[in-house]
Amino acid sequence: MSLNNLKPALGSVQKKGKRLGRGQGSGKGGTSTRGHKGAKSRSGYSKKIGFEGGQMPLQRRIPKFGFKNINRKEYRVINLDTLQNLVKSKKINKEISIEKMIDLDLANKNDSIKILGRGKLETPLKIFGHKFSMSAKKSIESSGGEIVIVK
Repeated sequence: MSLNNLKPALGSVQKKGKRLGRGQGSGKGGTSTRGHKGAKSRSGYSKKIGFEGGQMPLQRRIPKFGFKNINRKEYRVINLDTLQNLVKSKKINKEISIEKMIDLDLANKNDSIKILGRGKLETPLKIFGHKFSMSAKKSIESSGGEIVIVK
């Protein structure tokens, strides 16, 4: 070991950033690289998200429209042709409950289910659901099935 290969311990030397506001001799005194006047030169300045330098921001330039109903109830819809296909593939036979629909991945656990009347139901089924369309009711009852409305 000699003087020419001495080094400080690993991680002990950390480069500091610019030393601002430490006199004119440093080259970064006076205004401390912030320029003269204006918001950016003052302490506590932070730019707002979406600030465009005083230009009218995008979210205020674009027109507002529409209406969002906070009381809207979302339903998972299942059509009669889907139920008929399940009967043909022997996955259901006499009735289909909410739990069975969840097991068959037709709906999720917290979904409200609405049965719609697309397609034709040829087998008499006891169908559980939260809502039924008029055409679905007619088709189910004409095929000899039964409707059970779940609350």
